[in-house]
Amino acid sequence: MKVTEQKSYVTTYFDRSKIYFIGKGVLVGLLAGLGVSLFRVAIEELFTLVKKAYLLMANDPILIIPWIVISLFLCLVLGYAIKSEPYIKGSGIPQVEGQIAGVLTINWFSVLWKKFIAGVLAISSGLFLGREGPSIQLGASIGQGVNYALKGNTMSKKVLLASGSGAGLAAAFNAPFAGLLFVLEEIQHNFSPIVLLTTLSATTTANFVSLHFFGLTPILSFGQIERLPLSHYGLLLLFGILLGLAGVLYSKALLWMPTFYGAFKKIPAHYYSIIPLLLVIPIGLMWPDLLGGGSDTIFLVAQNNLTFLVLIGIVSLRFIFSMISYGSGLPGGIFLPILSLGAVLGTLFATAIFPIFSIDMSFKLNFLVLGMAGLFSAIGKAPLTACILITEMVGDFKQLMTIAVVSLVAYLVSDLLGTEPIYEALLSRMIPTQETDISGSKEIIELSIHTGSSLDGSMIKEAKWPKDCLVASITRGGKEIIPRGDTLLLAGDTLNILTHENNVGYIKEKLAPQIYDLA
Repeated sequence: MKVTEQKSYVTTYFDRSKIYFIGKGVLVGLLAGLGVSLFRVAIEELFTLVKKAYLLMANDPILIIPWIVISLFLCLVLGYAIKSEPYIKGSGIPQVEGQIAGVLTINWFSVLWKKFIAGVLAISSGLFLGREGPSIQLGASIGQGVNYALKGNTMSKKVLLASGSGAGLAAAFNAPFAGLLFVLEEIQHNFSPIVLLTTLSATTTANFVSLHFFGLTPILSFGQIERLPLSHYGLLLLFGILLGLAGVLYSKALLWMPTFYGAFKKIPAHYYSIIPLLLVIPIGLMWPDLLGGGSDTIFLVAQNNLTFLVLIGIVSLRFIFSMISYGSGLPGGIFLPILSLGAVLGTLFATAIFPIFSIDMSFKLNFLVLGMAGLFSAIGKAPLTACILITEMVGDFKQLMTIAVVSLVAYLVSDLLGTEPIYEALLSRMIPTQETDISGSKEIIELSIHTGSSLDGSMIKEAKWPKDCLVASITRGGKEIIPRGDTLLLAGDTLNILTHENNVGYIKEKLAPQIYDLA
């Protein structure tokens, strides 16, 4: 009887815990949905004014002089914001990953309001920056703020950081399931039931809020897109390979940008924005439809029959200036610029290949959509997120099969060439090399051994354990084992590793090649 009562108590406790986290997820989703929706509205309204200003300058060139003065002032404002809060630089996704991994400590309130204001100013200026990365960081900051207000513990903070980031993406693109998958595939890198429930609550709620601002129409609605015939599927493999190669080039170029900006030794790093802010002026005067993160560019190539040479020019401009824009360190993302570049590459592929194989140009839209998914998969190394994100943005599930094929091929090509996920590569550059310290607060890390990993079938004493950690116990088949040096490790075992709370990210990074099937 006592055992039965104890089981009933435990079940009730866990049920209440799940309900509690679902409630917190809904709260985070409401606040993140509202915050990101206002962020989107502010960017769209200000960007509309910027495009009108460029039209006026094209008709009256004398107005370029005060516009240059405004750009210089904007550089000073953004430079001050970045100097006062360095963690608002870039997309913000690497910072969120670092927080959840336990390697970065960030002031959520400072990041929240400074990222909002600086992000609106930078993205609406016409630079090739996306709103989605900042939206993810804004959502994560709101999640952290909710945890602080509710006096949550470290575990709760990480869960709400993750769910907030998913809510930010859901509100940015009206894509709740992509927000959920992004958290599991890109942010968490593992499956956790409590994170799943909390994030699903947050993304669904955030999307519900954003729909009230922007309506039910998918963000990239192209109308009806025909299914690609099976006879054309061979082209998917070729296109996926090309996108994989393009993704490798993009990643290498983006990671090289600090070297490019380092050549401007007389300009302080927080004022690098002066370069893209001045270079964008001639672009705005000559090609105002190409300004911004890339939504306008996607519709431009989708709705017009552009020539091969024009598409080459757009690809070149989008590639080069998106590097310059993001490399400056301004608060803005690469998510949408990647999608727009992929869309142009898909249109370029169709324009070049279709006449050779006598394929109807009506299928151009198919490859535009495939280009977005495949390029993001190759660069972000998150193929599941790519598939669902593009499907939700386009609002057409008929393309899911072809999207999956291209995304998988592009991912495999990028992976075989040794390309690191771009956000993890950017995070690694933020983390200084430090000596580990086990004094103070401790934390238990739970890591599951995957089938095929180097630890599967080896003894504990044979493994290469990082400094300052201890395997406290092993969970196997519901039983807890106290390990010894000759204890055999098996796939499916969960290792409970004791370390200092500041070393969590370091330990996970060092053990990853042994824990997962990377041997």
